Amino acid sequence: MTPSIPLLTLVLVSATLAGCGGGGGGSTSTSAGQTGSASAPASAATPAASTSVPQSTLPNVQPIAVTTAPGLTRNMLTTSVTVCQPGTDNCATIDNVQVDTGSHGLRILASALPANLPLAAIASGDGITGECAVFGGGYAWGTVRSADVRMAGQLAAAIPIQLISDPAAPTVPADCAASGPAMLTVASLRSNGILGVGLFAADCGAGCVNTALPRWYYRCDANGACIASTQALAQQVTNPVSRFALDNNGVVIDLPAVADNGAANVSGSLIFGIDTQANNTLGGAGVIKANSQTGYVVTTSAGQTYSQSYIDSGSNGLFFSNTQLPQCGFWYCPSATQAASAAISGTNGTSNPVSFEIGNSRVLFASGNNAFDNLAGVAGGSFGWGLPFFFGRRVYTAISARVTSAGPGPYYAF
Repeated sequence: MTPSIPLLTLVLVSATLAGCGGGGGGSTSTSAGQTGSASAPASAATPAASTSVPQSTLPNVQPIAVTTAPGLTRNMLTTSVTVCQPGTDNCATIDNVQVDTGSHGLRILASALPANLPLAAIASGDGITGECAVFGGGYAWGTVRSADVRMAGQLAAAIPIQLISDPAAPTVPADCAASGPAMLTVASLRSNGILGVGLFAADCGAGCVNTALPRWYYRCDANGACIASTQALAQQVTNPVSRFALDNNGVVIDLPAVADNGAANVSGSLIFGIDTQANNTLGGAGVIKANSQTGYVVTTSAGQTYSQSYIDSGSNGLFFSNTQLPQCGFWYCPSATQAASAAISGTNGTSNPVSFEIGNSRVLFASGNNAFDNLAGVAGGSFGWGLPFFFGRRVYTAISARVTSAGPGPYYAF
């Protein structure tokens, strides 16, 4: 995400969490956002040769939608998530949670939970665990707590989630606060939370296990003072899909196409699992393997190669560099819609062609619509395939090391 700018919109350049990688080496920053370098828990590893996927009959379709969002934010994909005290029926369903294939784990504003739903804190030494989640547009500070997470017919039992702006940790560490604008309210987060269903199971991975990295996990004492700390994999904020009993190897986002001038509302499906049921088969989708540490793929377009490329439903536009296109603030605004093409390639040598369009952002915003497949903005050395990429196609996101019929993740397919 990035800060609000003119044109009656917010640039959500990714709810893509900056990861620390399996080697524990900081984040990778671009002008358009920060993209994940998280790694899956070692316990999730499966031999690469295996393609035998456990089958399921559990309900696995979660409704998702793009509609009016706070701050006139366009292309905000949301769903509802049910959060419970572990092992109980004391639950609350939280609406307007952003669906994000560019980050990992559930993050909910403390203000969105009812007072009668206390969630146990994840301990850190003699204190509790705090986390600084850094995104392209700022940071979310809060505690880490244990919750059952329910969606469709699926349960992720007693997983760590982040409770943003938790009163139990009122003081934001200085290094976290220096990460950019605070995203601690509905007005600044533009949602009630973020559902990270990206390429990895844990939001940081081995790097945070071995090193107390800045702007990640903290030990907070009873007085609210927090210092950077290590964090065991089992206690890191966790992609809920990775903890389902079945349908746990990835997700499919299925959204209809929209007209050139956009649509006021769009409804679609977040389908859990890949090749685990009849509704999530890969079929003829081309599999693009992502870098196993960073999650990046490679995009080639208009003679440029972007080695830091990502497919991210948490970004509300297509973000890339093109000095030939007119700019209106952060957005491109050609006088007429421009046709463009690209190729997305992976570490497996597969390359998928993509055709896309670049509309006039001023005209799009003036339409009053909320969903656009041709909204594009300025980036530096990266190419971000945000939500416009998802309209009119099924996009698969396979979790690292989890077995699928096309081999283990991480990969995208479309």
